[in-house]
Amino acid sequence: MSVRKISVALDDATASAAAAAARRSGISLSSWLNRAADNALRVEEGLRAVAAWEAEHGALTASELAAADRFLAVDQRQRAS
Repeated sequence: MSVRKISVALDDATASAAAAAARRSGISLSSWLNRAADNALRVEEGLRAVAAWEAEHGALTASELAAADRFLAVDQRQRAS
Protein backbone atom coordinates (compact mmCIF):
# COMPACT_ATOMS: atom_id res chain seq x y z
CA MET A 1 0.00 0.00 0.00
CA SER A 2 1.33 3.40 -0.87
CA VAL A 3 1.16 6.25 1.59
CA ARG A 4 1.15 9.99 1.19
CA LYS A 5 2.88 12.12 3.78
CA ILE A 6 0.81 15.18 4.66
CA SER A 7 0.84 17.84 7.32
CA VAL A 8 -2.19 18.34 9.54
CA ALA A 9 -2.96 20.74 12.35
CA LEU A 10 -4.89 19.61 15.42
CA ASP A 11 -5.83 21.61 18.47
CA ASP A 12 -3.70 20.81 21.49
CA ALA A 13 -6.32 18.79 23.36
CA THR A 14 -7.18 16.66 20.33
CA ALA A 15 -3.52 16.09 19.49
CA SER A 16 -2.74 14.99 23.05
CA ALA A 17 -5.76 12.70 23.25
CA ALA A 18 -5.02 11.15 19.86
CA ALA A 19 -1.37 10.55 20.79
CA ALA A 20 -2.43 8.91 24.06
CA ALA A 21 -4.97 6.72 22.24
CA ALA A 22 -2.30 5.67 19.75
CA ARG A 23 0.06 4.72 22.59
CA ARG A 24 -2.70 2.70 24.29
CA SER A 25 -3.32 0.90 20.99
CA GLY A 26 0.39 0.27 20.52
CA ILE A 27 0.51 1.97 17.14
CA SER A 28 1.98 5.15 15.72
CA LEU A 29 0.00 8.36 15.73
CA SER A 30 -0.03 8.23 11.92
CA SER A 31 -1.58 4.75 11.98
CA TRP A 32 -4.11 5.81 14.60
CA LEU A 33 -5.11 8.89 12.58
CA ASN A 34 -5.38 6.74 9.44
CA ARG A 35 -7.74 4.35 11.26
CA ALA A 36 -9.78 7.29 12.55
CA ALA A 37 -10.07 8.76 9.05
CA ASP A 38 -11.05 5.36 7.59
CA ASN A 39 -13.72 4.98 10.27
CA ALA A 40 -15.10 8.48 9.65
CA LEU A 41 -15.26 7.76 5.92
CA ARG A 42 -17.15 4.48 6.50
CA VAL A 43 -19.64 6.27 8.76
CA GLU A 44 -20.14 9.00 6.15
CA GLU A 45 -20.65 6.38 3.42
CA GLY A 46 -23.17 4.53 5.58
CA LEU A 47 -25.13 7.69 6.32
CA ARG A 48 -25.27 8.49 2.60
CA ALA A 49 -26.49 4.96 1.87
CA VAL A 50 -29.23 5.23 4.49
CA ALA A 51 -30.31 8.63 3.13
CA ALA A 52 -30.46 7.18 -0.40
CA TRP A 53 -32.48 4.19 0.81
CA GLU A 54 -34.88 6.45 2.72
CA ALA A 55 -35.28 8.70 -0.33
CA GLU A 56 -36.43 5.67 -2.31
CA HIS A 57 -38.39 3.75 0.35
CA GLY A 58 -39.37 6.28 2.99
CA ALA A 59 -37.98 6.99 6.43
CA LEU A 60 -36.97 4.11 8.65
CA THR A 61 -39.53 3.42 11.35
CA ALA A 62 -38.84 3.68 15.06
CA SER A 63 -38.93 -0.12 15.36
CA GLU A 64 -36.44 -0.50 12.48
CA LEU A 65 -34.10 2.00 14.12
CA ALA A 66 -34.44 0.20 17.47
CA ALA A 67 -33.61 -3.12 15.79
CA ALA A 68 -30.52 -1.54 14.24
CA ASP A 69 -29.47 -0.18 17.64
CA ARG A 70 -29.83 -3.65 19.17
CA PHE A 71 -27.81 -5.20 16.35
CA LEU A 72 -25.03 -2.66 16.70
CA ALA A 73 -24.93 -3.10 20.48
CA VAL A 74 -24.53 -6.88 20.10
CA ASP A 75 -21.85 -6.37 17.43
CA GLN A 76 -19.90 -4.01 19.71
CA ARG A 77 -20.05 -6.49 22.60
CA GLN A 78 -18.83 -9.29 20.30
CA ARG A 79 -15.92 -7.16 19.09
CA ALA A 80 -14.93 -6.33 22.66
CA SER A 81 -14.70 -10.00 23.68
